[in-house]
Amino acid sequence: MTNLREIGIRAGLAFGVSVMAVNAAASEPTTPPVPPQFPAEGKIKYVTRDSILEFKALPEYREPDWVTKKFVEAGKLPPVKDRLPKEPLVFKTENMPDGIGVYGDTMRHVIGGRPEGWNYGAGQTQGWGGIDIGLSECLTRTAPLFQIEAKDTEPLPNLAKSWEWSEDGHKLTMHLIEGAKWSDGDPFDADDIMFYWEDEVIDPNVSPLGGGASPEAFGEGTVLKKIDAYTVEWTFKEAFPKQYLYTMAYPNFCPGPSHLLKPQHPKYSKNTYNQFKNAFPPEFLNMPVMGGWVPVEYRSDDIIVMRRNPYYWKVDEEGNQLPYLNELHYKLSTWADRDVQAVAGSGDISNLEQPENFVASLKRAAEETAPARLAFGPRLIGYNLRMNFSANGWGDPDARGQAIRELNRNEDFRKAVTIGIDRKALGDSLVKGPFTAIYPGGLVSGTSFYDRESVVYYPHDLESAKGLLEKVGLKDTDGDGFVNFPAGTEGGKNVEIVLLVNNGYSTDKSLAEGIVGQMEKLGLKIIINALDGPKRDDAHYSGRFDWLIQRNTTELASVVQSTEQLAPVGPRTSWHHRAGKDGKLDLMPYEEELADIINKFRTSQDNDERVALMKQYQKTATENVDTVGLTEYPGALIINKRFSNVPQGTPIFMFNWAEDSVIRERLWVAADKQGKYELFPEQLPGKPGENGPIN
Repeated sequence: MTNLREIGIRAGLAFGVSVMAVNAAASEPTTPPVPPQFPAEGKIKYVTRDSILEFKALPEYREPDWVTKKFVEAGKLPPVKDRLPKEPLVFKTENMPDGIGVYGDTMRHVIGGRPEGWNYGAGQTQGWGGIDIGLSECLTRTAPLFQIEAKDTEPLPNLAKSWEWSEDGHKLTMHLIEGAKWSDGDPFDADDIMFYWEDEVIDPNVSPLGGGASPEAFGEGTVLKKIDAYTVEWTFKEAFPKQYLYTMAYPNFCPGPSHLLKPQHPKYSKNTYNQFKNAFPPEFLNMPVMGGWVPVEYRSDDIIVMRRNPYYWKVDEEGNQLPYLNELHYKLSTWADRDVQAVAGSGDISNLEQPENFVASLKRAAEETAPARLAFGPRLIGYNLRMNFSANGWGDPDARGQAIRELNRNEDFRKAVTIGIDRKALGDSLVKGPFTAIYPGGLVSGTSFYDRESVVYYPHDLESAKGLLEKVGLKDTDGDGFVNFPAGTEGGKNVEIVLLVNNGYSTDKSLAEGIVGQMEKLGLKIIINALDGPKRDDAHYSGRFDWLIQRNTTELASVVQSTEQLAPVGPRTSWHHRAGKDGKLDLMPYEEELADIINKFRTSQDNDERVALMKQYQKTATENVDTVGLTEYPGALIINKRFSNVPQGTPIFMFNWAEDSVIRERLWVAADKQGKYELFPEQLPGKPGENGPIN
């Protein structure tokens, strides 16, 4: 097949210096406009890292009275002190905005996703919207770090209660919580960690749901081994790679119950990998978890109900076993309906992240009788258009798809696309007002590492964009308004690009429709492939796309978490450039620069150097149009006023989503404000695979 980068050179010679080619230089790169002021942004109250939690034994422990009476005294459960670890995780009262809580009530979520099943470690989505965060616990925890000042920022302990580095910095010894149990009473230990690592993360046939849960995300050549039941040891090629402590948090190192998973894995059974992945469908109830709540009811297209985990391993300073809330609901509706119900009071929490709902939600929340409060955070939500850069087989493209990938790898083509996009019009199409801001791509402006002067922005200029397409060798040769491939490529057909979009989000679809219209003016024919969550994720992760619209993930907001996803530092770390079947990456020169920058950032112990490296990253990524930024805006946490212990200024997305940042296991409702929402009052999860909870 003819290489389109060569075509561009030949085409420039053949066409001579046309008027449009001259116009290609008219749109000079500059810094992005200063985002508009947004007075509704909430302010974060900063605290010290050690004020949040500690691990220690307490003189006595308590639980809801009904658990003691109906389960412990009836001989169905051991006493609470025997269900807790030797030293439980203790949340400190000084960091609780409203102090020690009381038991009872339900948090009602509304989500637009549909669960595939409970096998998170094998790549099954559980529906999103906070379900997986309520079920899963990870080695470290980062979501509450939004309230920690940058100089004190380091992941919080979680399943790993402590760790120490060897003198040379190449070994990290982690001590796990001792005596903790899964929700069915089975002991949690190093075997669960090792199964997740050896049989899910580094098994090439398994793709855990966390986008960064791949071997290279933890460093090339990294080894993990079990020392004893509660100790594991990491060995790294680099010295003191503290960056990996962030990678060990959600969503990348959240082990599942190996006592259930291992017998289903192909290494230990006659199952295929597909059978292993689908061994625990959503109808499989009471799946053992380390999280605060256990799935006890699933009704297709209706609801998921989760009840309190009787073996949960966290307490408050008075010894009350957490969580305070007895039940979580996840109504299976739409993402837009989630906002509507939270504002109306029929739902309790929502991350207001779809700007189409901003104005109506603000008006309702301002009313004195409004059941929910609304708090906006910084501009941490952004959308990128990502182009598939793999020219060596990721996703098995056909001839047309391969030709598009060659175009994607052409710098002038990428510049034509980014210059052809009117970002202000895209933002205004979502919501009018000071919400959206022009976003060239790369780090979002709300992160502490953002440096506006390091960002290269190509202003909208349609004629310049057309000139760049002509320079690449793309002309409308048949007069239908769309440019054609040169005669030697795809028979000179129209350049048709398939755009992968999440069908579950109206914002994603609105942006896609805007891209279709704007690219049509440029002469590019865009065809939308709108898929629901699981199918969309599968198409993305398997490389079956030309372009895709993606709402930004954590690395572009926090930078220090999932940092490896900022560049193709390994075969599977980048969102839009992964290895083909040969396991190799075909990196462009600037991508090699990005990978080098990110590798240095991940291992640097010097804060000033890290800041400088991120400035360099922003310049290289935006100058070469690694992604095409579309728009960025703030999100708002909508939460029912009856809930206590909600941290001030909680962003809906930074290190993780707000469902984790608010620390739901600490949320409580005063007795006089509690509603009768529980569907299974005074019941606990049954045995794994059995139907529903027990009383």
